[in-house]
Amino acid sequence: MEQTAAIGKVVTTHGIKGALKVMPLSDFPERINALKHVFVEKGGRAVRYNVQDAFIHGRFWVVHLEGVDSPEAAAKLVGSLLTVPLSERVKLPPDTYYLDQIIGLDVYTTEGEYLGRVTEILQTGSNDVYVVRPEEKEQKELLLPALKSVVKNVDLQAGRMEVDLPRGLR
Repeated sequence: MEQTAAIGKVVTTHGIKGALKVMPLSDFPERINALKHVFVEKGGRAVRYNVQDAFIHGRFWVVHLEGVDSPEAAAKLVGSLLTVPLSERVKLPPDTYYLDQIIGLDVYTTEGEYLGRVTEILQTGSNDVYVVRPEEKEQKELLLPALKSVVKNVDLQAGRMEVDLPRGLR
């Protein structure tokens, strides 16, 4: 099976016909209106379901899956993740990336110096911060602000990011 990305988590049931109340894990909550199918993943198992109906309800989604026709059937899915194949993720604008595309990239300065690999992304509110772990264990991690003035190039095919380090960052 192709790799998937989580877009929501089933938090409870909704109504008497087996609908699911889902907490969106997507930056694009409106995507639920066009969703035709999802994988429901729980306990290492993934099952594909067709989406019969789905809509935004407050800060949640309400999703009715084909074959899930009762509150009891829906209750068995509480705690599951709704996922889609990576190929079906919302297309992003140029120079915008999903977090999982950034994690694992090798980071180099614009002069070609290897700094390490992105191991984590801290979401601070104002801008993300990339945690870059060097190969040498005695070297400290580098906290790199995810700003256009710092990140000069991202090449997903090459698995590489080029940065212009601000003075004093090390």
